[in-house]
Amino acid sequence: MAAANEQQAPALRAGLIGLGMMGRHHARVLRETAGVELVAVADAYGDPHRAAGTLPLLATVEELLREGIDVAVCAVPTGLHEEVGLALAEAGVHTLVEKPIAASVAAGERLVEAFESRGLVGAVGHIERYNPALQSLRRRLAAGDLGRVFQIATRRQGPFPARIADVGVIKDLGTHDIDLCAWLAQSVYESVDARTTFQSGREHEDMVAATGQLANGIITSHLVNWLSPMKERVTVVTGEKGAFVADTLTADLTLYENGTVSTEWDSVANFRGVSEGNVTRLAIPKPEPLRIEHEAFRDAVLAARAGRPAAGAVGGVSMREGLQTLCVAEAMIVSAREGRSVRPGAGS
Repeated sequence: MAAANEQQAPALRAGLIGLGMMGRHHARVLRETAGVELVAVADAYGDPHRAAGTLPLLATVEELLREGIDVAVCAVPTGLHEEVGLALAEAGVHTLVEKPIAASVAAGERLVEAFESRGLVGAVGHIERYNPALQSLRRRLAAGDLGRVFQIATRRQGPFPARIADVGVIKDLGTHDIDLCAWLAQSVYESVDARTTFQSGREHEDMVAATGQLANGIITSHLVNWLSPMKERVTVVTGEKGAFVADTLTADLTLYENGTVSTEWDSVANFRGVSEGNVTRLAIPKPEPLRIEHEAFRDAVLAARAGRPAAGAVGGVSMREGLQTLCVAEAMIVSAREGRSVRPGAGS
């Protein structure tokens, strides 16, 4: 009954600041999200993808706020997240900020404090949590389909994106994998060890190979780069009953089961360690991740307005969670620079 009442309430007045590659998609999905009305957009550098449509194109967050918005999406470059986010918090606007939460841990801490102290919904756009393959994988892990989980390995590789200029591959792409691993495992990073390269003539790293240890004992590995001619987005979770492989480009989820039939070829059996079982590509619904992310944000805002917990917003990423992810990313950068293992938040 509460849900029905919320649907009859006036639509949330939404503003969008940042009309680049991600901003244009946010504009489209905001227009398609029930219970939300996109009323204003802003970007100091114009509207290259014509995302504004019939709305006037504003230049600043101050102009955006004068439109009387309830919620906002912040899709400006990472270095501007703090400035724009603090202005939105000061005005009492619930905000979804693109990942990473900020350019530095200190800036992220200020954003967390600004939103939490005012009782506002502050979310971070770690969109991979909403990928259908990973959503299904999370549920299956929670149900015990793999038994005890041993390892989570990710590969996120592809060509250099010209849109990124202010951070390296760890804070841009790598934060996806840091967040999704902690979320799938329901644990936090205790330590990381990383190595990076700088091959494209920029001040920031463009390739990283990193390992991690989670508090619950799961180990992780991450290969992330902007130097590969092929695009790859793969997460492999290995446990005592087999392995899941999630391809988030296609939203496919495949289960590789440990078998009960012994392998008679001794050299192969010795090499594999476990017997080979069934391989099944699982049939799962595939809604658009960005749409699910916006619906989760909307539901969290409606819940906050009603003074109750945000029920059903599975996978929602709070600013505090986004800050934890950024702490791990900065620990990786320190580890690579100093050639040592680093505990997130300690010496980073």
